[in-house]
Amino acid sequence: MASGDTPGADDAEISEEEQQELLQEIENRRTLGGAAAVFVSVVAILFSTFQVLLAASGFVLTVPVPFVGDVQIAALQLLQANAIHVTFALVIAFFLFPPSTGRGAVARRIGGVFPWLRARFGADHPLTRVGDVLRRAVGWTLLDPDYRRVTPVDLVLAGIAVLAGAYFITDFTEIRRMRALGMGAGRTIAEVYPFLEPVTSVLVSLGIPLDTASYAFVLGVFGVLLVLEATRRALGLYLMLIVASFIVYAKYGFLIPQDAALVGVLSIVPLGWDVIIQNLWYNTENGVFGIPVTVSVQFIYIFILFGAFLETSGAGQWFIDLAYAATGRRKGGPAKASILASGFMGTISGSSIANTVTTGAFTIPLMKRSGYRSEFAGAVEASASSGGQILPPVMGAAAFLIVEYTGTPYADVIVAAAIPALVFFFGVWVMVHLEASRAGIGGLEEDEIVDVRPHLVRGWFYLVPLGLLLYYLVVERLSVARSAWFTLVALVALVALVAAYNRRSRWPMLGAILLVSLAEVASFATFGVGITNITVAAGEGLPLRAAVNATVGRLGWIILAVCSVGLLLWPRLPSPLLSYDPAVDEAVAEVTRRAGVPDLAGNDAVRFAGFVLKSLDDGARTATTVVVAVAAAGIIPGVVSATGLGPNLTALLIDLSGGALVVLLVFTAIASIILGMGMPTTVTYIILVAMLAPAMLRLGIPLLVSHLFILYFGVIADITPPVAVAAYAASGIAKSDQFETGVLAFSLSLNKAIVPFAFVFAPGILLLNVADGEAAVVTPADLLDAGFFLPEVVVPVLGVFVGVIALGATVIGFLYTGVDRAERAGFALSALLLMAPQLLLEPVVELVGAGATPDAAALLLRGLGGVLFALLVVWNRREAGGEAAPDVDTDVA
Repeated sequence: MASGDTPGADDAEISEEEQQELLQEIENRRTLGGAAAVFVSVVAILFSTFQVLLAASGFVLTVPVPFVGDVQIAALQLLQANAIHVTFALVIAFFLFPPSTGRGAVARRIGGVFPWLRARFGADHPLTRVGDVLRRAVGWTLLDPDYRRVTPVDLVLAGIAVLAGAYFITDFTEIRRMRALGMGAGRTIAEVYPFLEPVTSVLVSLGIPLDTASYAFVLGVFGVLLVLEATRRALGLYLMLIVASFIVYAKYGFLIPQDAALVGVLSIVPLGWDVIIQNLWYNTENGVFGIPVTVSVQFIYIFILFGAFLETSGAGQWFIDLAYAATGRRKGGPAKASILASGFMGTISGSSIANTVTTGAFTIPLMKRSGYRSEFAGAVEASASSGGQILPPVMGAAAFLIVEYTGTPYADVIVAAAIPALVFFFGVWVMVHLEASRAGIGGLEEDEIVDVRPHLVRGWFYLVPLGLLLYYLVVERLSVARSAWFTLVALVALVALVAAYNRRSRWPMLGAILLVSLAEVASFATFGVGITNITVAAGEGLPLRAAVNATVGRLGWIILAVCSVGLLLWPRLPSPLLSYDPAVDEAVAEVTRRAGVPDLAGNDAVRFAGFVLKSLDDGARTATTVVVAVAAAGIIPGVVSATGLGPNLTALLIDLSGGALVVLLVFTAIASIILGMGMPTTVTYIILVAMLAPAMLRLGIPLLVSHLFILYFGVIADITPPVAVAAYAASGIAKSDQFETGVLAFSLSLNKAIVPFAFVFAPGILLLNVADGEAAVVTPADLLDAGFFLPEVVVPVLGVFVGVIALGATVIGFLYTGVDRAERAGFALSALLLMAPQLLLEPVVELVGAGATPDAAALLLRGLGGVLFALLVVWNRREAGGEAAPDVDTDVA
């Protein structure tokens, strides 16, 4: 179909409601109404507020009150903060995800018993009547087939979660004692709740030893089970069973015979349930509240919240329009715009599925109208959206785990990830360009594209937070948490400024900002504190430069305060630069209607408050799945640590691979893809890092390199059939065949599977200099060292960039003209030689032994790959009759 053809019904953009229905179908999430919806929103806003306080003041929670000073709310320990974090997530999860819809395999089989009773005994038989009563009772207690009803089980589980979380706050002294003396040092249930003694006595008579088990132990058991249940609901039975199997292994792994072939190394010493629960529930090193949840508390959540604020401010649609303005006129423009838009959105989303649905709702119909077939359009969107998790500066949740596990500064992580991410998006770009050349697909019509310059003028402020984030991380080298917090404050202040900005208010408002800033400078220079703290903390004045710096640090708050007053003074003036996400206006309209004041829906101050609250709400809902995921996944390294499994597992993996690096890498890649099917990348990363990273380290792969290798293949799992969740989300929008869309998405992302092998053998692609097994980001001295920089960085980087062009010709089957099977084989070989020649070289080295020189041989093989690629390009162009090139180089640039 040509660009100007009339679109069909299947090519129409899907509505916001259809997007939510698709996400609900994929994520198994409820759509609540009434009191339940209000309750979830209140809990979600409280969750985000708690995390904002942590980001602002650390574990000593304080609130600055003007002319009073900082008022302390609480002083928390790390374990307490982690417990509150997980408790919030569990409560929201039990309300958002149903226990059962009655359509699962187990529910259908159990439900089939009741029709059988009716058919076997008749409707009036006592067994049938009892069965009907049980069916109705189970349905009322557990089932939510329409995703709209909170069940009694949800309320009970949420209550137990609150009880388990509250114990960390009210009885932390007892927890400290038990961490030193064991779980038996805690009070029993009868001592904590004397009124429950009749119940506990009955249970003791049935053989349940609640008379000796401590209250903390019982709460720990329930807590672990609650995490498993939340995991089943939010992330699926598959992950729940994997995590549960590790718990079973911790208890019964000692039954494995030590003299058994291969698996004998997995035998462990016997552990009691009290030791297991203490390690899994009352520990900040491993277990539920271990490193993954700590990273979520300190880093992940605040970045998710930053993304929520950026998206609800209208940045998502602005980035999509910017991508189309930049590339829409080019050959195959809609698909190229999809790549850029998905990359932009990936910096604020971190979820392949959410990115696919929100961006694809707009990009996929345009790709189909321009002439791309449905499967290809869905594959492009899924492939590009999955790449958002490896694109700096945010990179999704796993990047923060890399920081914590490896001890690498976040700035170094994003530097190392930069070139592979660019290679990936470049490779997908090349493939969609070649497909457009093959199919004769042009760009969009002029009336479908906005002009770049006016668009940038209108939305420049959306780029400022991303620039600030990079500045704080890379230039100032602030911590991840502080960088995210300062950026979040700047973002909210910018949105307030733009919301209040118009012709009437701009000069009074800008003047007020200037006056307040000057007053702050004077206050710091005279009293050493800001205006609002003069009465409580006045002291010696600061030098003028220090006073100015202190005021600049508070500029975001000054802008926010002044603009909030401006919105109250001019609540009905137009905001020419700002268009909130439609979900914000819909939420404000609904709340004001239910409150009986629908006229306030157009009040700018109310809309800004709605933007803030909606962002807090959305951030918590998005984070809930991540928090449940990292809490569950943390159990696995907890078991590995408690049982001492780690060294034995490493020895087993090295034995299975025969000590061959390529074999171990292939094994890791396959395990990552299989384990990651249908699971969040974060979970896959945590599990595989605990199990496989030590073996990779033993074979000489630097720590950061091995972690990035695992991350890349965890991301690929989202688009790998048969459980390609991102591709299936895209197929729902494209109305295409799910499996074929998944196959195409994997094919378009094939360079993402080769580049990790490339940077393992050539860490220079990650801009790393490896010496004595330790990797460090290249320095200016390294750049000037031609003996290192040219062969270790320049040649491998050029090799992967040229290699993805050869890979594009292989996958698409077109360059200047069609590529036959023999040419495809040649292009595939040249791509492999250019990108990762060591995949062919290392097996030879293993066979040849000490006489081989891998570095020189790899350089030679890359040269051969380059020559082969050049010959194939010349041959293909001659086959095309010497026609003009398909603009691969210039159009991609």
